[in-house]
Amino acid sequence: MTHKFDFLVIGSGIAGMSFALKAADKGRVAILCKTTLEEANTFYAQGGIASVTAPFDDFEKHIKDTLIAGDGICDQEVVEKVVKEAPAQIEELINWGVDFDKDDKGNFDLHKEGGHSEFRILHHKDTTGAEIQKSLIQSIKNHPNIKVFDHHFAIEILTQHHLGETITKHTENIECYGAYVLSERTRNIHTFLSKVTLIATGGIGSSYQTTTNPLVATGDGIAMVYRAKGLVKDMEFIQFHPTALYNPKERPSFLITEAMRGYGAILKTMNGKEFMQKYDERKSLAPRDIVARAIDTEMKNRGDDYVYLDVTHKDPEETKKHFPNIYEKCLSEGIDITKDYIPVAPAAHYLCGGIAVDLNAHTSINRLYACGECACTGLHGANRLASNSLIEAVVYADSAAKHAKATVNNYNFNERIPAWNDEGTSLPEEMVLITQSVKEVGAIMSNYVGIVRSNLRLKRAFDRLEILYQETENLFQRSIVSRDICELRNIINVGYLVIKQAMERKESRGLHYTIDYPEKNHLR
Repeated sequence: MTHKFDFLVIGSGIAGMSFALKAADKGRVAILCKTTLEEANTFYAQGGIASVTAPFDDFEKHIKDTLIAGDGICDQEVVEKVVKEAPAQIEELINWGVDFDKDDKGNFDLHKEGGHSEFRILHHKDTTGAEIQKSLIQSIKNHPNIKVFDHHFAIEILTQHHLGETITKHTENIECYGAYVLSERTRNIHTFLSKVTLIATGGIGSSYQTTTNPLVATGDGIAMVYRAKGLVKDMEFIQFHPTALYNPKERPSFLITEAMRGYGAILKTMNGKEFMQKYDERKSLAPRDIVARAIDTEMKNRGDDYVYLDVTHKDPEETKKHFPNIYEKCLSEGIDITKDYIPVAPAAHYLCGGIAVDLNAHTSINRLYACGECACTGLHGANRLASNSLIEAVVYADSAAKHAKATVNNYNFNERIPAWNDEGTSLPEEMVLITQSVKEVGAIMSNYVGIVRSNLRLKRAFDRLEILYQETENLFQRSIVSRDICELRNIINVGYLVIKQAMERKESRGLHYTIDYPEKNHLR
């Protein structure tokens, strides 16, 4: 079956939905969801969204904080764009129904997080992402020009390759015509033709064994663009959240928001001693890369599986008020955070690299945009400043929508795209081959491509992944397409990109730390 839409949105987080709402006044929009509209990284974002809103704050401070966190490789033009356009996008979110917390005087109840010089994090208790997601979902469902396809999985984006043309490198004039999409309910593969396509598929956390991301975060959009010869960059910069609740039985890991450290929580070793003063004068409020490495070092030196986060010295009722979700979750695990220390350990959390885009969120492939975590705008540099991701997503979705609406009528549907050909394929004989390979990828990435890296570890990861890649491609070629086999292909693709680009960076910078090149290369 073939579907035709002016705008095709692959992904249902804050980036995809805000783009859809803005593009829908220009044409028909399709949103593809792997599961449902609720299942996106946005939904799990606890801390909040950064924007200058208070009179004591200003753009220059936010810009400076972002540049410092990015460790010298942020794109300053991008940083200025996001910071200066942020307040207007906050107003749009409020108009869509997002309810940010306010104090007794009616002002925003702002949080402060690691790397920020001021209180500028807007939030809704400790479930900010869920509040934003719910508000956008309601607006999406009420819009007559938007159609949501849940349980639809994008397999590949459509380019000249599917017309029989050979594309050998990303510098060629590649165009995107839509996507091949698997309906999980019917198991049929549909052709979605579009004039403009937006990739908003989120991050790659599920490539790692331990992650805070929902398990749908398998790097699908990045892998599809890479296979289509699009530019992908800065994949070595994986942000590990320093404080995920330590619970080996649970995947994904439950996030203990950085806002809790902004509130006053203190990191301690298992014997109850503070340690962050040894690593940074900002202590527990240092940027995430510093905190994650410090925790990793303490755990390795002591042979411990976790450290503690201590908030017991704060007022119990205030703690419950500010962090009700965390309080209830920990209580369900037998931990009363007003009385007990919280066991935490770092977990793969956020990708600072991704699909290379310009100031309009346009990729190196014509008619194709990307925004949200799957895109690399240049805002984050080598390390994302806390709570900058949600605001980046809405700012770039706005830019993408404006640019796409101005150009969409220049394009036609490409009617020559053939239907998906699955001749000669069959169901995989043993699903265990796929599930075991997924576990192997997670182990390879977590063990060898984690917070601290080395040439030896990266080479071992590369060699192990190469074997899995060959096995999986052979399996894919002879199998009827399923979401499971596609996700395995995708986590292998993005794992390869992380390793390859980490090997190419002969220095330690931001989130990429290697014992073989411990210093920064200031000539870069």
